[in-house]
Amino acid sequence: MINVDTARIQAKGGNGGSGCISFRREKFIPRGGPNGGDGGKGGDVVLEAVEGMTTLIDFKYHQHQRADNGQHGMGKLRNGKDADDRVVKVPIGTIVQWYRSEDEERSDEIVDLKLPLQRVVIARGGVGGRGNTHFRSSIFQTPRVAEKGEPGEETVVDLEVKLIADVGLVGYPNAGKSTLLSRTSAARPKIANYPFTTLSPNLGVVRVGTEQNFVLADIPGLIEGAHAGLGLGHDFLRHVERTKMLIHVIDIAAVDGRDPIADYEKINRELELYNSRLGRIPQLVALNKADLPSAEAQLVKINDYLKRQKRRIFTISAVTGQGVKGLIQTTYQLLQRINQKIREQQKPTPTTIEVPRVKKRFQISKDERGYSVVGTQPKRAVLMTDLENTQALVLLHRKLKNMGVINALLKAGIKEGEDVYIHGFEFQFTATEE
Repeated sequence: MINVDTARIQAKGGNGGSGCISFRREKFIPRGGPNGGDGGKGGDVVLEAVEGMTTLIDFKYHQHQRADNGQHGMGKLRNGKDADDRVVKVPIGTIVQWYRSEDEERSDEIVDLKLPLQRVVIARGGVGGRGNTHFRSSIFQTPRVAEKGEPGEETVVDLEVKLIADVGLVGYPNAGKSTLLSRTSAARPKIANYPFTTLSPNLGVVRVGTEQNFVLADIPGLIEGAHAGLGLGHDFLRHVERTKMLIHVIDIAAVDGRDPIADYEKINRELELYNSRLGRIPQLVALNKADLPSAEAQLVKINDYLKRQKRRIFTISAVTGQGVKGLIQTTYQLLQRINQKIREQQKPTPTTIEVPRVKKRFQISKDERGYSVVGTQPKRAVLMTDLENTQALVLLHRKLKNMGVINALLKAGIKEGEDVYIHGFEFQFTATEE
């Protein structure tokens, strides 16, 4: 009863806010110093494993996940506000794998969100740029320069989760389980008017609403003696063991000349004889084929019987859709209560998985255009620089020198005035600050 559900999402961390260029302007202080505040950090895009979700179906509708940008810095040393993280909920057991470009510094590790409330950052928000107050010095009293906010990471991640059925459909062969599965989900099981059409479990994802879904399994029809291995008994029954609840589908039209009440009793007996737990888990009863004329004669009798059994009853037609919506909504609500009890017993605590970062410096190459510098740190320095600001270019040169980029270019044989490309931006090389 295990299938694999996959999705691919594009994530974008929020950009950091830019630092502010500002100076004190107060009475009797004609030459106030710089007082520009720093920009706020952009929000991260975070995956969080939660109970109550079992599929990735929502990402077919929401493939792009973007966090908010940080606020820009302001005058009077007021820093911009950090943006909130964009928390994206995924099922427990989701495996996360990144696509990477050459200059990214993340490791090749694959993350498995195995526990409730486990988190992993898949796209980091950019840091805020520093305001001009940081660039004041004894020889630089009025810095008209501030850093731009760092752009947030852009990543593509593949998600994979093993589907394990939350709800099992049980009943005699030809009761209409496969038709009900096809009516409520995108699953397309083989359907025909003869017993044992289904020879292996079919899984379908039932979407009730946004972040509201569950996995429904069409368990192959059971027969008397299944617990002892008759028919395909053991093969069938083992698939129902891990479900949290059951929907018992009964053919009340007695199309095959069977007795619906006897069928109901025999199926429940087989479940309990195989595993006593299956006799205790919640069970809803779907009286199917109510659209057929022969159903009316059985309906009163079986309703009275099931009420004495204290079962929740739904009269439906899987073919026409009659009563199916109410059955599915009740199933989801009951499943939520079951999951809540599981959460209370587990008492999960929030944890964050740290993805190791590979410390890569930079690489220099030469082609017919000139010299190219590739690396996360030089790229970050350029993106946070206002390239229209002369003072900012001086500070960029200083950053590149401190990183070792200038010396590395000189060792590579670069000459004054030759072209240098860093992350698509073109500069003319000079060994000294200007």
